[in-house]
Amino acid sequence: MKKTSIDDLGILIHDTGRLMRKNFEQRGQAYGLSSAQWRLLVRVVREQNPTQARLAELMEIEPISVSRLIDRMEQGGWVKRCAHETDRRVNRVVPTDKSLAAYSKIKAVAGDVFEDALKGVDEEQRQALISALTTMITNLSADDTAAADMTSKKQASS
Repeated sequence: MKKTSIDDLGILIHDTGRLMRKNFEQRGQAYGLSSAQWRLLVRVVREQNPTQARLAELMEIEPISVSRLIDRMEQGGWVKRCAHETDRRVNRVVPTDKSLAAYSKIKAVAGDVFEDALKGVDEEQRQALISALTTMITNLSADDTAAADMTSKKQASS
């Protein structure tokens, strides 16, 4: 078996993610939401009423972009903004019944995309893939965790 170069690995990971997003978007169009709106909806449900700032952080996009995305989704009846319990300046984004009903459909579409992507990959290979990706995430998240810890320590000493 030919040894995979780091360049090849990077391209494979990037292309896999791109093709999965493209496939998901094609299948998800039937619900009338863009892939960005799907991502936001999933985050809102999973994070249990996150703030707009938290959504921007999770989605790795600018807060103004999240605000515009929420505006469109609010107009469509997918989410609503509610005042934060302790800080009136902050809004939480709350899923509506419409989005909660769609969430299970989103999970089913995502499951179909993953199953199609993993055709021909046996259970042992799937577990090895999960393990490798989890290790990569841990390795790459170490800097984020260390930076967050340092920020917390600086704030505590101020």
